[in-house]
Amino acid sequence: MTEIIVLDTPGLGDRGYLVGHDGVAFAVDPQRDIDRVLAAAHERGWTITDVFETHLHNDYVSGGLALARATGAAYRVNAGDDVGFERAGIRPDDEVKVGDLRVRALATPGHTFTHLAYALDAPDRAAPAAFTGGSLLLGSTGRPDLLGPEHTRELARAQHASARLLAAALPDDAELFPTHGFGSFCAATQTDRRSSTIGAERHDNPALTLDEEAYVADLLAGLGAYPAYYARLGPINAAGPAPADLSAPRRADAAAIDASLRAGEWVVDLRTRRAFAAGHVPGALNFGLDGSLATYLGWLIPWGTPVTLLATTADDIAAAQRELTRIGIDGPSAATGSPAEWTTGAPSASFPRATFADLANARREGPVAVLDVRRPEEWSTSHIRDALNIPLHDLQPHIPDLPPEELWVHCTTGYRASIATSLLTAAAHPAVLIDDDYTTAETLSLTE
Repeated sequence: MTEIIVLDTPGLGDRGYLVGHDGVAFAVDPQRDIDRVLAAAHERGWTITDVFETHLHNDYVSGGLALARATGAAYRVNAGDDVGFERAGIRPDDEVKVGDLRVRALATPGHTFTHLAYALDAPDRAAPAAFTGGSLLLGSTGRPDLLGPEHTRELARAQHASARLLAAALPDDAELFPTHGFGSFCAATQTDRRSSTIGAERHDNPALTLDEEAYVADLLAGLGAYPAYYARLGPINAAGPAPADLSAPRRADAAAIDASLRAGEWVVDLRTRRAFAAGHVPGALNFGLDGSLATYLGWLIPWGTPVTLLATTADDIAAAQRELTRIGIDGPSAATGSPAEWTTGAPSASFPRATFADLANARREGPVAVLDVRRPEEWSTSHIRDALNIPLHDLQPHIPDLPPEELWVHCTTGYRASIATSLLTAAAHPAVLIDDDYTTAETLSLTE
């Protein structure tokens, strides 16, 4: 029986796949921590013979090269990609046999110029499956602007044509297995869809319901910012990434943490925003393990800055290390325990937490400065009256120019707001974290 295993990476909004039948298997778009893939194959007694990349990724470091070398598999990368390693070049319309499975490459430019999708025909599946990478997503498509503004419009038009090629080449009951589109900023727009077929996409995917001009116009109008580290990962993947190193990080004591802060390095507290607000190392920043840690840390940190991770347990450190190695942040130091153990005797820092109801009450007493760190597209839909909007990814350089009074900081759920509040308090700017769901602000009529 053919089995398609989904290797989900919710922190980055991506999926990789492992497909097996009768003892042999292939992988599609594996992430850097390939131990997950190897464990799944070992559990089922599969031999991985092929590793397929749909494209050179921008949002994570690929594990494809490391997986191919670890297993002896053929590494199937588009022959048109300029890479710094040996690969089994694959071209559009090439067909690869993996045991009784047949995998056919389809040219689907749009997310990149050399993007490929893969159609799987299996003897025990009534319809093919399509691994579509950053091409046709679930209710959306991959964004076309990652290779620079000079290529964006051309790639947007190509993306429209590629989606229609897939719809023409595959039957309505063909299942779609995209790599992006589950929260990744590689998706042009976000949807909540977790599974789909070609037939379902025909009804409401903009690439299949709009003509080219309308699709391109809507797509380009809706593109927001994407994480700064994306620009660094494409070249890393083209050169050939080193394997992930998930060995235990160097231990940092209170003196080492203090020295790191004095040197301008980043000390990252992985605890929840509630715990961080109650007490933390002065100067530390809060990127909780309970949210999109890698996306926002990778977006904000000056690339190459050494990182020290703080957490309650070694398991939390290991989980964060895994998340960060996926985007090329390697070799952190780490400490476990509590703020009292992470300082050299200085008192811990803290900041207040509040709700939108608290904000409403405070505003009845007098003016309150509100900082909204959501993205502009979120702000334009709805925002709190008289709030200042500076997206989280733009906040750091603007801190010296902010009004000096206490800022009440919010986002949609509190996660980004806690990062922002930690940045502000590390810079000695007074701030209150609004740790609440934004829908409450709308219910309280704080918005316009």
